[in-house]
Amino acid sequence: MKIGITGGIGSGKSYICRMLKSVGYPVYTCDDEAKRLMIENKEIIDALSKLIGDNAYIKHQISDGHTIYSLNKPVIATYLFSNPENAQKINGIVHPVVKNDFLNWVEEQTCKDVLMESAILFESGFEDIVDKVVLIYADEDIRIKRVAKRDKASEKEIRERMNHQICGQEAYERADYIFDHNYYDTTDEEVRKLVEWLNNLNQ
Repeated sequence: MKIGITGGIGSGKSYICRMLKSVGYPVYTCDDEAKRLMIENKEIIDALSKLIGDNAYIKHQISDGHTIYSLNKPVIATYLFSNPENAQKINGIVHPVVKNDFLNWVEEQTCKDVLMESAILFESGFEDIVDKVVLIYADEDIRIKRVAKRDKASEKEIRERMNHQICGQEAYERADYIFDHNYYDTTDEEVRKLVEWLNNLNQ
């Protein structure tokens, strides 16, 4: 069974996923895999180069004659900020490849349950390829404090990032399980409850 794990910035979803991984659940982390695919997958490299220009990537020739790629981050950033719709164009290239990569990864796993961690599970359409969705929830003021401490970011910057995520009531309604992560001292108990819920899905 494919389980999507999502939550707003600062909710602690990565922390929870690390705990679940430590007890045996395979976790596919969309953010990490998307970054990998953007510099390894020829379909993405060709499409982004066509969309943004050849200077979207920096090419590095290595001794065996192969070329490895790295993102030209200033060029990508300029493209992204020049038009609000440009992020959707990039996502339209990257997300379908991530979806396929996840499904291929699932086929390689031997556990009865596998997890997909995605901050933008609903926004990206990844909700369509998982069987259940777990929402890691924490109150907005708590999330702001966590991110401010972690990223040394201002409240304004954090709220701008929050505005790009589906959270609150809509996320509640679309999720199959709500994991209350307002307080770290209850995390172990909440993880136990979640594991019990996951086990019951297979009965």
